[in-house]
Amino acid sequence: MQIRDVPNAVRGTVGQSPLAKAGKGSGRGEPKSEDRPEGMARAAWTAACVAHPKGTKMADTLTAPGATDCYDTEERRALYRTILERRDVRSDFRPDPIAPDRLARVLLAAHHAPSVGFMQPWDFILLRDEARRRRVHALFSGANAEAAAMFAGARQESYRRMKLEGILEAPLNICVTCDRSRAGPVVLGRTHIRETDLYSTVCAVQNLWLAARAEGLGMGWVSILDNAALAGVLGLPEGVVPVAYLCIGHVRGFRRAPELEAAGWRSRQPLSAHVHAEGWGGAVAPEMRGRLDRLQDTIRAGSFIDGPDI
Repeated sequence: MQIRDVPNAVRGTVGQSPLAKAGKGSGRGEPKSEDRPEGMARAAWTAACVAHPKGTKMADTLTAPGATDCYDTEERRALYRTILERRDVRSDFRPDPIAPDRLARVLLAAHHAPSVGFMQPWDFILLRDEARRRRVHALFSGANAEAAAMFAGARQESYRRMKLEGILEAPLNICVTCDRSRAGPVVLGRTHIRETDLYSTVCAVQNLWLAARAEGLGMGWVSILDNAALAGVLGLPEGVVPVAYLCIGHVRGFRRAPELEAAGWRSRQPLSAHVHAEGWGGAVAPEMRGRLDRLQDTIRAGSFIDGPDI
């Protein structure tokens, strides 16, 4: 591991007294060479010991505020492109396996999601075994039949025509779970809103989804499942619940619009109708409302990413 911050690297390891001169010691309190962190030049080690003798309170540069610069235009374009081009994939998977390095990176992204109280309540169950996935698919088929019966007429016909999962087609399924006791009975930030562990796990799902898109991987969330039955199939211990059952893999391509939107099931809502000022229903400034509407227009026109608004 590369040590970038000298004061933090040497905290608690310097000699008993500062050197009289940098690079030349009196013999007493001179920093020992075996204490020098691997990869740190001798001159840098000596200078750090002179500036920060033992007992000196040192700045916490690991958690102190750092640079406030925003990302440059190209970096912002990459971020917004990932967000806007993410899709819920159900029917376009290819059977090609996911390379281990790509899979490791998307899991790393998921693990670095925000979590209330830093509880990190998630786990990731990787499912490749066809027999087990067929058991999950059978759960979906039963739940999907129940769901279809909840709609009537033309809506039900549309529902039955849609493919809503890729459990067997995708080369990999991932179940993201939440351990509801991960950080103990009392968790900072969760004392009054118990569901924050579930919300935190969903943040991990979103990170995984965006990272997958950046890696050229499609992902779909299968939410039409009996969670209690799914927990049994996966052998989850008591207190651990499924939050998201995901299908992930290489795809033939990413659709230009969400499938449900393209199928006419629902349309994208205007953002300006969902932004309130100072309380529910409070009108935002006309300038901001117009800006929000204009940005959505550029997205529909396909000009946002390469336009002047980023």
